[in-house]
Amino acid sequence: MDELYREQILEHYKRPHNFGPLEDFDLEFEDSNPFCGDEQHVRIKLDGDGRVAELRFEGKGCAISTAATSLLSDELAGMSREELVRLDKDFVLDLLGIDISATRMKCALLGLKVVKGASLGQPADWEDEGERGDPAEFERSGI
Repeated sequence: MDELYREQILEHYKRPHNFGPLEDFDLEFEDSNPFCGDEQHVRIKLDGDGRVAELRFEGKGCAISTAATSLLSDELAGMSREELVRLDKDFVLDLLGIDISATRMKCALLGLKVVKGASLGQPADWEDEGERGDPAEFERSGI
C-alpha cells in the first residue's frame, strides 16, 4: 500500500494540481522552510459566501512539500476561512498516506502553513508545525 501512496506523491510532484498564478484573488500568503529551501506562495479566491472558490499555489520545493500542497489544494474548495484555520496536521498526513519522518515534517506541512496564513492574513501560530488552528485566533484576527 505504501508503494501506491509513493506513486501518488511522485505524480503530484511531477504534475501538481492547482499550480500556477491566480490573477484575481482575495487572500494570499507565502512562506518558506529555511531548513531545506522549500518556498510556497498561495492565492485564494473566495465566493460570495466567503468560501474557497479557487486556490492556486506557486513555489519550489521537494517532492513531499509540493505533493502535500497539491493534495491539500484538491480538498479545500467550498471551505470557509474558519474551516481552513481549523485544519490540523493529521489532515495533510492522512492525504499523504505514508509515514513522514520528523526531518520531513516541515516539508509536508508547509502548504498547510501558508493556507492558514492566508486565511488569517498573518503568520499562523506554528508551535507544533501544523497543530490544530485556534478558532479564537481566527476571531481575534477580525475576520
